Amino acid sequence: MNKRIGIGLLGLGTVGSGVVNILKSAEGRNPLVKQLDLVRVAVRDIERSRQVHIPSSLLTTNPQEVVDDPRVQIVVEVMGGIEPARKLILSSIASGKSVVTANKSVIARYGEEIASAASKAGVYVLIEAAVGGGIPIIEPLKQSLGANRIERVSGIINGTTNYILSRMAKEGVPFLKVLKEAQQLGFAEADPASDIEGIDAADKIAILSGLAFGGSVDREAIPTRGISDLNALDIDYAKQLGFCVKLLAVCECIDPGTTEEESLPLGIRVQPTLIPFDHPLAGVNGVNNAILVEGEPVGKVMFYGPGAGSGPTASAVVADILNIAGINQIGEGKGFTDPLLSASSWRLCHIADPKKVVQRNYVRLSADDTPGVIGSIGTCFGNQGVSIQSIVQFDACSEKAEIVVITHEVSYGQMHKALIAIDSLSEVKGVSAHFACL
Repeated sequence: MNKRIGIGLLGLGTVGSGVVNILKSAEGRNPLVKQLDLVRVAVRDIERSRQVHIPSSLLTTNPQEVVDDPRVQIVVEVMGGIEPARKLILSSIASGKSVVTANKSVIARYGEEIASAASKAGVYVLIEAAVGGGIPIIEPLKQSLGANRIERVSGIINGTTNYILSRMAKEGVPFLKVLKEAQQLGFAEADPASDIEGIDAADKIAILSGLAFGGSVDREAIPTRGISDLNALDIDYAKQLGFCVKLLAVCECIDPGTTEEESLPLGIRVQPTLIPFDHPLAGVNGVNNAILVEGEPVGKVMFYGPGAGSGPTASAVVADILNIAGINQIGEGKGFTDPLLSASSWRLCHIADPKKVVQRNYVRLSADDTPGVIGSIGTCFGNQGVSIQSIVQFDACSEKAEIVVITHEVSYGQMHKALIAIDSLSEVKGVSAHFACL
């Protein structure tokens, strides 16, 4: 049966144009692509020149017209932003239309509301393109890894910051210079705050945590730190100690003994992190992303590939369209897959107190180059139960020294108290840097 399926597209930017290119070049692709008809497209400016040709009769500046068009069966939202995207997604669901979206900001904050609406309406909301660009991670977490007890999900899930950090490490280029070049190459937006401040990565790890652990969390409560205050000196010192620096997003269960009737505490954070050179994530460079899933009984599984851009993200969008189109073609209807989250929020989860999260640490201190200073620093750490793995003095000059400490795993609360005590030492001029360390 060759049932035609009408596609309504909200947004014709980088990703939207990529979707159109795939739909217009169906030869050699899944045969279902040939059954997809692009029937309505919402844009901001109809007269604007574009890389893809679309008949002007299909264009509108009113996105609600796309949702309301009776020929549209699947609404594809790639316009970005929270509003009006959220309202349009909910309006599409209320109209009985399935939705494909790449909008991590909306899903991270309103995923539960959208999933509930989709379930009641008996339609599908698929979100593969919202995390990791072209990397298939949403469906694997929902289905392929569904039999596992997930313990930890960690990854490099922002291509812009990974490109910047890779260039800084390899070539020693200053942060602001690399950022400007990334903007010129189209890897960074004119306003790069969402990327370099970790906001984008926090949206994505919020989505992954819900899929991996079965319950939504408060997106705004995720501890988030970007790379804008990262000093090239720390990247150099890290390299000398056998580490690279990446912006890492992490979600892990910090109390495996929690029963299903109790709220599961999750250690979720986004932060610059030192990664040993022999770790699987250390070799992920440029705009590439990688997500490492650890569970029982599967062990460790890593998903790697291009995390952004027209082609990779559009690939994920069209894959979701085909998923829904396949359901329509075979006529199985509701029940083929969950509307959004495989776990369907089957348990309560919450973000644990950051002070209780345990991790290794990298600390750089500026201190007087005097006898006993390292001993005093060690005493402050010891008083708080912080075990030191290594302590190295760099670049002693003009009676000043850079002291770099790598700790064993310790709670953030203990570490914070130790740093306050160290900062109060007369011979210590300040805590210059403090990052996580794998």
